[in-house]
Amino acid sequence: MDGNAAMGLRVADFQLVNCGTQPYVLEGYPQLSLRDDRNDPVEVAVEHGTAGITTGTPNLDAAPQPVTLAPGQAAFFGMVWRNLVTESSVPAVTARIVEVEPQPGAPRLWLRVSAPVDLGNTGRLGLGPWQPLVR
Repeated sequence: MDGNAAMGLRVADFQLVNCGTQPYVLEGYPQLSLRDDRNDPVEVAVEHGTAGITTGTPNLDAAPQPVTLAPGQAAFFGMVWRNLVTESSVPAVTARIVEVEPQPGAPRLWLRVSAPVDLGNTGRLGLGPWQPLVR
């Protein structure tokens, strides 16, 4: 994860590799949810793009385009949030699991992250569209 710790800004990218034998098509944005240390859902508003969170992240604000992955090819999406506490009476939220549905109807993937998604109490996460990974 990258970002600016002084500003509480966090950015993370996630990759999906087509391990199958047929092309795999991704469109738009993945469906995303977060879970805490007990695997309980975390309340978060997942928004497309970075409006109201930050600027200067072209991958996250790109227009969605279909991405077709040949076997062995990869795609990625990014997410951005701020670790910001805006109200002292509202507890800060931390998630350790990012749950991703790559496309509608696909199996949901549970990704345990090494660095937490530490939302503070903003309850907001910006999400970028699927993009081909160029190696």
